[in-house]
Amino acid sequence: MLEKLAELVIFGLMPLVVGMMMTPDHAVASEKIMKGEITYRERIALPSNAQVTVQLADVSLADAPAAIIGEQQISPAGQVPIKFEIKFDPSVIQPNMTYALQARISVDNQLWFITDTRHQVDPFADTPQIIMVRKVSGDGSATSETIFGKDWKVDFIDGIDVLPEPRATFRIDESGRIGGKGPCNGYFANAKIDGSEMTIGQAGATMMACAPELMKAEQGLFQAFTRVASYKLAGSTLTMVDKDGHDLLRLVPAG
Repeated sequence: MLEKLAELVIFGLMPLVVGMMMTPDHAVASEKIMKGEITYRERIALPSNAQVTVQLADVSLADAPAAIIGEQQISPAGQVPIKFEIKFDPSVIQPNMTYALQARISVDNQLWFITDTRHQVDPFADTPQIIMVRKVSGDGSATSETIFGKDWKVDFIDGIDVLPEPRATFRIDESGRIGGKGPCNGYFANAKIDGSEMTIGQAGATMMACAPELMKAEQGLFQAFTRVASYKLAGSTLTMVDKDGHDLLRLVPAG
């Protein structure tokens, strides 16, 4: 063996041997990993046989199927938030192309949850991604049950026996920005949402003065915001509760 190595050195072939020995290490080093979590807002536990599929895809061509760059299947899925790591070859990523993450959760080959909006990403970004999936209906389409982007009317405020007219309104978008009109003043606030957990910061409002019963209801609304710990959506009623599960606010669709 020593004689063979000596021959390789003599004839200048040792660098080639060393390069061949290092090739696998280079392949491993060039691999890229995208990490994150999959979650949903519904207060539903997954069965023990639930399976997750999460993919990084090239979605540049609107009239063609997405090209899968990397994929991970997780079985059993466990409970949300479900952590994922997608390994992919960075050399296939091209400039001026569009990439997105997509995920689905299945049980016994039946689709339960799926991404229904584009989750666009930079494949080279190291920021962990949070993929929000939506529950599907019986026909396999994503349900419209969501608290976001809708106008709500406040139907109950903890501590206020009789709500005066006009009723307060409420609207929240997926970034957590809140806006609405109290019984007297317009207001704004910001919320942090993680699954069904919700916290709302101090509300800001205009400074109009109104009748005492209107001001009392408005202050009750703002005080309830600061105590919110989670929410639940049952049918058309949105309920916000405190850390002990006590109802603070109930809202119904406006109009």
